[in-house]
Amino acid sequence: MTNIASLIISAGSSDGEFHGPEIAEFFPDALLFAGTPFEINRIILIRLLAVAVMIAILWIGSSRLKVIPTRAQSAWEFLMDFPRKSVVIETLGEKEGNRFMPILLTIFFSTLAMNLTGIIPGLQIASTGLIGMALIMAAVAYVTFIYAGIKAHGGGFFRNALWLPGVPILIKPIIALLEFLSTFIIRPITLTLRLTMNMVAGHMLLVLCFLATDFFFRVVLVEQGNPLGLLGIGSFAFGVVFVVLELFIGALQAYIFTILTAIYIQMALADEH
Repeated sequence: MTNIASLIISAGSSDGEFHGPEIAEFFPDALLFAGTPFEINRIILIRLLAVAVMIAILWIGSSRLKVIPTRAQSAWEFLMDFPRKSVVIETLGEKEGNRFMPILLTIFFSTLAMNLTGIIPGLQIASTGLIGMALIMAAVAYVTFIYAGIKAHGGGFFRNALWLPGVPILIKPIIALLEFLSTFIIRPITLTLRLTMNMVAGHMLLVLCFLATDFFFRVVLVEQGNPLGLLGIGSFAFGVVFVVLELFIGALQAYIFTILTAIYIQMALADEH
């Protein structure tokens, strides 16, 4: 393994080294309105494109419904029914589910659309990999479940959330502090970090595999004539596998973010939680 590694380094690019992905890719240069609050870079454009495509798909799909569905309509109905029934209705029930349906479906489809841009050629970066986007959606979830609790219980929402029944009075203050941290501090932080870190890790793996493929084939095999360049076949195969995995993870993270938001709302609506 040491000999192979040394051969790879010696057969490197123009400076003799392989350059892997960098976190700086998530902070591209400004393209429009540089230096202003309205600065637009590549990732902002990807977000706008993802939102436009998502709205177009949902608009077109809902405007062409037929009594006897076509294959396209069946696929669209499945796409809508899965989060609506499996996430919202099953967690919150019919009444409360319909009440919070718009915001929960918006969270689901927005997260899904922005996650999947990471595997689309030409875009190739998930805009939820920047913590700001995930933080905004976590803030929306945070405000929503607090609103739901206050709407249902008034000021008693905070008492129910912190002052748990059945706990010995001597340790109730300690439990209240832990519940405060868990409910009002940890929840938005974990929602944010879970989404962001998964998208960053996925992007790094994909870029690493395909940069390695280019390095092995173009530099090692073609330019240097080194048979080690055939290792590019393996890195390309891993890249394809990680594309499929990233597709699954992108959908899974949208599901997890939405169902956790729904669970937090359900807990806020409960009489005691």
